[in-house]
Amino acid sequence: MKPIGCRWVYKVKHNADGSIQRYKACLVPKGYNQIEGLDYFDTFSLVAKVTIVRLVIALASINHWFLHRIDVNNAFLHGDLHEDVYMIVLPGVVPSKPNQVCKFSKSLYGLKQAIRKWYEKLTSMLINNGYIQATSDASLFTKRTSDCLITLLVYVDDIILAGNSLTEITFIKNVLHQAFKIKDYNSPIFVI
Repeated sequence: MKPIGCRWVYKVKHNADGSIQRYKACLVPKGYNQIEGLDYFDTFSLVAKVTIVRLVIALASINHWFLHRIDVNNAFLHGDLHEDVYMIVLPGVVPSKPNQVCKFSKSLYGLKQAIRKWYEKLTSMLINNGYIQATSDASLFTKRTSDCLITLLVYVDDIILAGNSLTEITFIKNVLHQAFKIKDYNSPIFVI
């Protein structure tokens, strides 16, 4: 197998006032060098359809549901790789032996299968917690009990939660935080 390359990508995150919030460094594998059938088998793009997003927001507005938006930190790192993918040793690191390479055990942003592996992990966790995946849109999950209805819509690593039970929304947010570490962008919003 031929190992793929990688590079460091550096960013400076700023606050709204222009001051520096933090410095970020991200190791990005050169996934465009991967060979289908050898380094990866399936890819996937987890993008919610605009009509479904509009429908969920409209339902929340009409039914006076709670509406929350969350983001999953480093979502692609949560995907488990089952393929053998190798990368050259990181720039700046001197290998102890010649021709030494790194083997991925987790997916990284930049690999062809990264989104698919993240999606598999998230789907499995949601189904284990009673959510049902919609047949019309793979990014829409619902949970219905006798007294509540919750919809969960996924757009890569962003999630919109809408429903009539703040208790259930809080519960699934806690489950997601325990499994993946999330950023909750808003406190509860009751749609009127």
